[in-house]
Amino acid sequence: MRPLGPLSQLVASAAGLSLGPLACALPPAARRFASAAACGAPRWLSAVAEPLGDDERTGLASVRNIGISAHIDSGKTTLTERVLFYTGRIRAIHEVRGKDGVGAKMDSMDLEREKGITIQSAATYCQWKDIDINIIDTPGHVDFTIEVERALRVLDGAILVLCGVGGVQSQTITVDRQMRRYAVPRLAFVNKLDRAGADPWKVIEQIRNKLNENCAAVEIPLGLEDDHRGLVDVVGRSAYYFEGAKGEQVVKADVPAHLAGEMESKRTELIEKVADVDDQLADLFIGEQPIGEAELRAAIRRSTVARTFVPVFMGSAFKNRGVQLLLDGVADYLPNPLEVANKCLDVDEGEAVRELPCLPSGPLVCLAFKLEEGRYGQLTYVRVYSGTLRKGDWIVNTTNKKKVKVPRLVKMHSDELEDIAEASAGDIVAMFGVECASGDTFTDGSVRYAMTSIRVPDPVMSLAIIPKSSLVTAAFSKALQRFMKEDPTFKVALNAETGETLISGMGELHLDVYVERLRREYKVDCDIGKPKVNYREAITQRGEFDYLHKKQSGGSGQYGRVIGYIEPLPEGSPNKAEFENKIVGNAIPPEFIAACEKGFLEAVNSGGLIGHPVQGVRFVLMDGQAHTVDSSELAFKLACIYAFRQAFSKAKPVILEPIMEVEVTVPSEFQGTVIGDLNKRKGLVKSSHQERDDVVIQVDVPLNEMFGYSTTLRSQTQGKGEFTMEYLNHAPVTQSMQAELTNQFSRAKK
Repeated sequence: MRPLGPLSQLVASAAGLSLGPLACALPPAARRFASAAACGAPRWLSAVAEPLGDDERTGLASVRNIGISAHIDSGKTTLTERVLFYTGRIRAIHEVRGKDGVGAKMDSMDLEREKGITIQSAATYCQWKDIDINIIDTPGHVDFTIEVERALRVLDGAILVLCGVGGVQSQTITVDRQMRRYAVPRLAFVNKLDRAGADPWKVIEQIRNKLNENCAAVEIPLGLEDDHRGLVDVVGRSAYYFEGAKGEQVVKADVPAHLAGEMESKRTELIEKVADVDDQLADLFIGEQPIGEAELRAAIRRSTVARTFVPVFMGSAFKNRGVQLLLDGVADYLPNPLEVANKCLDVDEGEAVRELPCLPSGPLVCLAFKLEEGRYGQLTYVRVYSGTLRKGDWIVNTTNKKKVKVPRLVKMHSDELEDIAEASAGDIVAMFGVECASGDTFTDGSVRYAMTSIRVPDPVMSLAIIPKSSLVTAAFSKALQRFMKEDPTFKVALNAETGETLISGMGELHLDVYVERLRREYKVDCDIGKPKVNYREAITQRGEFDYLHKKQSGGSGQYGRVIGYIEPLPEGSPNKAEFENKIVGNAIPPEFIAACEKGFLEAVNSGGLIGHPVQGVRFVLMDGQAHTVDSSELAFKLACIYAFRQAFSKAKPVILEPIMEVEVTVPSEFQGTVIGDLNKRKGLVKSSHQERDDVVIQVDVPLNEMFGYSTTLRSQTQGKGEFTMEYLNHAPVTQSMQAELTNQFSRAKK
């Protein structure tokens, strides 16, 4: 009789059979579900026909779903190009902004190749030794941060790329925050060690101090800058050189004698850092027992998967050094789909949180995380968390309960498609011809599970945009609808007063890209208005209201009285507006309370100063009065709208403007000129520090003052300066500016 496989043991456990010592042999994912089964097995578990066999488990154990993320210009796309070359997915290496005009494989848009930046995340897959790797290459520019958000939402691990000269930069901190939000284990790769001024040890200190990560080097460089020749693996105590025209020949050698002492020192530091968070290694370390390569690699893997340690790799992707060792690190240290605890919401059980096992034989649950309008209709990127998705299957959208058929299933390789018949738990694939929204969950209908949503930041800037010709109106509307569907941070609205179409996004570059795509992809030339800032309004003190809405014009009238107050929400509150019902008794009948809340939420969409949304406000309903005949939902909704406006004027309202966190890097000789200009722009300089010949200035500046700054900075620094900008918060404007904005709004209304 063949011994029970791991999942067979799990099913036996769910059925109430005793497994005894066999239970400890279960892998972590199976042990979690055995425990869950003991408390009451999921309703689909009894329907599992074929338990996860050894072959399936081995297959899942050899899968890695990873993303490559970093600050802009740290070398992400260059690194991905080398990964594809060394794994045999492409036959030649092409550079970002290369002279051959081809461009990197993952930058498939013409705009990406021209600008030398990644605009859309791109998916691909490859095989390294016996490991199947699904990769998503993400943008580095903050304007396209939604691409990083939705990629990290579906990935099991990530590579955080850092520049060996620049180190931890503004967007590095943002990406690290996103990885923490979605609990993504990561490796760090210190790139560009061939550049002048490269210092990996400084970068590691910044990772510890600025990102608060427990990290240590698993490699040390064989030389830096022009002398960078290879790497020393401190775990295996070996040196590696990368020879051949493209560094494809990895030569293993003994560690040079002059580096033996440094290698042992860094190995001891690595062991100490890992022992701080791994009990098994700590026991060996405290007992002064020898720690071999196998024990150390296992401990690094355990602590990396547990997100308590970040191993730091090194190299130069552009010079073809260190990428193969990084791929070994992906296989050795990042988790496979079985080692990740995925959570979902059970819609039938009041959105109770469930842990979702990665079982090909379980119920189908997959998340649509990215949409593109392809040549053959909508292309929907999905991550399969459970079950098997097959071409021709009927699947159910949990959000709208619609049943749809999967006409075509493909694997993505940048902009190339490879048809497949099925995809099982752990895979990242794409479907054609399935209409849905980004963030929708699909199941096979046996369960109603929904995966947790993707965080979407609010737009901070708007542009008025008008087609130059009325003949292209249809194409203009079609393009904007497509862009909104693909990108949740891109919004379109119509200004009812001026008739202008307003597009909103995360910054100047974000909107410029969409205007350029309109011209190239849809042949729509547009006139662009002056960029507009997305202001907000807020109150600074409590404001009381006692409002009676009464209207009689023949027939049934309208009657509704509401009494209460509005007040500012505590600082840091996650909600932008709150409604609180403190009525004792039935002064306002319960059936009208929902209408009161609806009226308040409608009122906060347009403040009384400049007509922008009000944030950080609580509406408290204390008392009221209803009429037996004339009261209605409409009457109380209107009463709350007017009551809010009445109280708003008493609560010392202020206008808030978006403040941007700006990091400017300029040669030292231009420091005074640049800081002087930032001060004129109402910037608050937080810090400035020297990095070799450059000065890095960190400053908070109102977004309204940053329009056209790229041109100004280029002229001030002879084209040598660069800057990055990221939304920080909304803060009150000056009194003089508030008066100016309110006067402009009043004149526009008249």
